[in-house]
Amino acid sequence: MTVAPVKAPRSSAELISAETPVLAHNYHPLPVVVARAEGTWVEDVEGRRYLDLLAGYSALNFGHRHPALIEAAHRQLDQLTLTSRAFHNDRLAGFAEGLAQLTGLDMVLPMNTGAEAVESAVKVARKWAYEVKGVPADRATIVVADGNFHGRTTTIVSFSTDESARAGFGPFTPGFRVVPYNDLAALEAAIDETTAAVLLEPIQGEAGVVIPDDGYLTGVRDLTRRAGCLFIADEIQSGLGRTGRTLAVDHEAVRPDMLLLGKALGGGIVPVSAVVAGRDVLGVLRPGEHGSTFGGNPLSAAVGSAVVDLLATGEFQRRAADLGKVLRTGLEALTGKGVTGFRARGLWAGVDIDPAIGTGRRISELLLAEGVLVKDTHGSTIRLAPPLTITREELESALAALERVLG
Repeated sequence: MTVAPVKAPRSSAELISAETPVLAHNYHPLPVVVARAEGTWVEDVEGRRYLDLLAGYSALNFGHRHPALIEAAHRQLDQLTLTSRAFHNDRLAGFAEGLAQLTGLDMVLPMNTGAEAVESAVKVARKWAYEVKGVPADRATIVVADGNFHGRTTTIVSFSTDESARAGFGPFTPGFRVVPYNDLAALEAAIDETTAAVLLEPIQGEAGVVIPDDGYLTGVRDLTRRAGCLFIADEIQSGLGRTGRTLAVDHEAVRPDMLLLGKALGGGIVPVSAVVAGRDVLGVLRPGEHGSTFGGNPLSAAVGSAVVDLLATGEFQRRAADLGKVLRTGLEALTGKGVTGFRARGLWAGVDIDPAIGTGRRISELLLAEGVLVKDTHGSTIRLAPPLTITREELESALAALERVLG
């Protein structure tokens, strides 16, 4: 009998090299190959450990392999994983009830990815405009903000202002108006009788954690109410505890008409997203008009319900608020010492690096060598978004590593 030879494990360098001929080159990852993870730490194939300060762009708000989420997934894997929405499943109602209660809204449209949630919101807003507001057919417009990031689909990049996201992907979907972010006068001027909705990130993540002035979100809410259009808040990155509140809009006690959630909603285990809205908005959808084979599947619903349960305690919101003060204090101490400025709310920060010291990519590579994982954006900025489970000691250690690479 011939025994197949046992293949030796491949090194990080070999695995990175092996990706080049077979993977589309749509990412430029840092040269680390993660093989295992627990909590706030990841380990590469050689056994080197790294403190994760990106948390999957907030998909891992509760850390890697949170015990309650892993247990929920394992339990559901032994029962049922998929039915499609052709049939009911026993986990979906509880997930929708919990998420509606957590957000203070009425109805849930479950999807899979954040981009799907945004696309779904665009469709719902247009249908609402025609059936409820009375906008003439095919004339609905949606107002968005400069510097936005809502996803990568054709329709979404149609209203992106990032040329790297748009170039070569036209023709683009019409029906969108772009205004400066954090500019209520420009927003008011762009709204007219055809406006179905205003779609905004309460904090712009990909742009470098750009935080609007106090009162901006309240002003958006007031403007949309007076104009008779919807306010859609994209909280796919900012929501679910990241900023020290359940939602970023909670900092101004604003309730949008539609709320878009994703990333952390799947606990870093499965892709889960949702459009959450009032019954008067999501009620415009009827059977056959929109759907998703995997949206609302029982495995996702089980994990999503466990995420909602974690947030319902308030523990993670409090941790983000308390540790956010530590993060801010540490960044203030580095301002003028390689950091030219930063924006932070809760456990989320965009840190601008002095170009004389290095690009955001270079600083990310230097932190990688120090055992800390971050990600750059827009040239000279790095983003910090650690799991909400991080300890004060771990956070201070990461800030000390940043001080070392800047020195």
